[in-house]
Amino acid sequence: MKKIMFILFTFSIVILSGCSVLEEVNSSLNYATESTDYINDLQTFGEEASSLVQDAATDPDKKTELEGKITDLEARIKEFNEMKAPSIATDLHETVVEKNDQILEGINTAKENGELSVEKLKDTEIFKTINEMTDLIDQIKQLEL
Repeated sequence: MKKIMFILFTFSIVILSGCSVLEEVNSSLNYATESTDYINDLQTFGEEASSLVQDAATDPDKKTELEGKITDLEARIKEFNEMKAPSIATDLHETVVEKNDQILEGINTAKENGELSVEKLKDTEIFKTINEMTDLIDQIKQLEL
């Protein structure tokens, strides 16, 4: 009877620890997918906004469109920063959050009295930071393996 109890107890521990490992793997895969989507969104923003910046200086409609994209970007950054990273991706997540903070700082620098200044936006390093973040995709993809 003791042997059966010991076997059941051992089996239960193995199953429970296996669930924990499986949960961590799923969490890593979910994080990798969400992070890749996020960085792809940043890349798309960078491509669209860089051309809008040129036109926004002379076209009020383009400036309004750019302001909307900046507002959406700010919300997306804050959403990503609040995401919980799995333990295996903590350092990587902190790197992305630091870059996000640089982008938010650039956006705040480009605002005068709450209104976006296209000229100041051009002087920020927002687009450079976004390009640097696309380099992180390779590290994120390593989480999927």
